[in-house]
Amino acid sequence: MTDTYEVVVVGGGAAGLSAALVLGRARRSVLVIDAGEPRNAPAAHMQGYLSRDGMPPAEFLAAGREEIARYGVELVEGRAVDVARGADGEFDVTLEGGRAVHGRRLFVATGLADELPKVPGVAERFGRDVLHCPYCHGWEVRDQAFGVLASTPMGVHQALIVSQWSKDVTLFLHTVDEGELPDEDLRRLAAAGVAVVPGEVAGLEVTDDRLTAVRLADGTTHERAVLFVAPRAVPRTGLLERLGAELQETPFGTYAVVDATGSTSVPGVWAAGNATGFGEQVVNAASGGYRAGVTINGELLFADLDAAVGV
Repeated sequence: MTDTYEVVVVGGGAAGLSAALVLGRARRSVLVIDAGEPRNAPAAHMQGYLSRDGMPPAEFLAAGREEIARYGVELVEGRAVDVARGADGEFDVTLEGGRAVHGRRLFVATGLADELPKVPGVAERFGRDVLHCPYCHGWEVRDQAFGVLASTPMGVHQALIVSQWSKDVTLFLHTVDEGELPDEDLRRLAAAGVAVVPGEVAGLEVTDDRLTAVRLADGTTHERAVLFVAPRAVPRTGLLERLGAELQETPFGTYAVVDATGSTSVPGVWAAGNATGFGEQVVNAASGGYRAGVTINGELLFADLDAAVGV
């Protein structure tokens, strides 16, 4: 037996829960499949979400789960490993372990994973004093000694941005050759007061569970209290790829192409959140889920009405 729902939502983060909330309130039968891998799990607090600024991410998701349950939305903890679109335009989703569910419409909010630079200590301190987004964390660490680890020449851009939160910024070129940097970038760094240090970073110095310095391969150390890094984004677009959805290459990964409502190139499939872009913060993801939910409900409504009148 395969359980059937009007909408299957894959991903229980901000986008997925928001879509499920709208659809549940519209009296739709909805299943949310959540693998429990939110991108912001390492962060202690969520910033920049109006009325939720400073809220722990886990608390935010718990509140969302409680809200969707009020409207009869089902949630299953698990991983969707396969999906197929039938001749009728509906979807069969297979979960890890073999359970199969059927949905008339599909909403994909599987997000992305951050692949961190392979420098000892970075992964252990990510979300604490190793950070990636100044808009998420800059205020909390303002005016401290910042380091920026360059994985690519784009590290210059990150160093310039974070200089808005501290006037003590050092750009560690790491694996980037100083000769790769345009003169224009070097002039901007100088204007912003950013120090540039060549040489590969070998590790971090930590004292009393606090970052204290960045250590280079030659043994020299530079006192820093915060290190900004640029993870390589790995979008979780496997289900969308199986369905043949159009994807687009960007400097920050390959993402699903969607319209303003989150509709993909595959009829009946919507996507939102970090499955559609690197910069989709929690507030953007929630908004995208809401828009998609409204659109999905309207499409189901008129599909049923058209079927009833023989259109």
